[in-house]
Amino acid sequence: MKISSKFKVRSIAGENVIIKQGKFGADMTKIISLNGTSLFLWNKFQGEEFTAEDVAAALLEEYEVDAERAAEDARNWCDKLVECGLTE
Repeated sequence: MKISSKFKVRSIAGENVIIKQGKFGADMTKIISLNGTSLFLWNKFQGEEFTAEDVAAALLEEYEVDAERAAEDARNWCDKLVECGLTE
């Protein structure tokens, strides 16, 4: 999978939110906010093809979590990207 290049992260009022580039009059009722871990993953994988296994490996490298938790969190993060229409 790959994060769509149509979306960028911007810091607004202390929150990291995903904005669709070039979208005038955007629907601000559908804002996606990223926590620190999601922002780390977004920045690491934006512009690259990746799998849930790649995400789990990144979580294991960056955070003190066990492999089972990293794999579950990675699957959930990837599923949420797809659900929100953020992938190509």
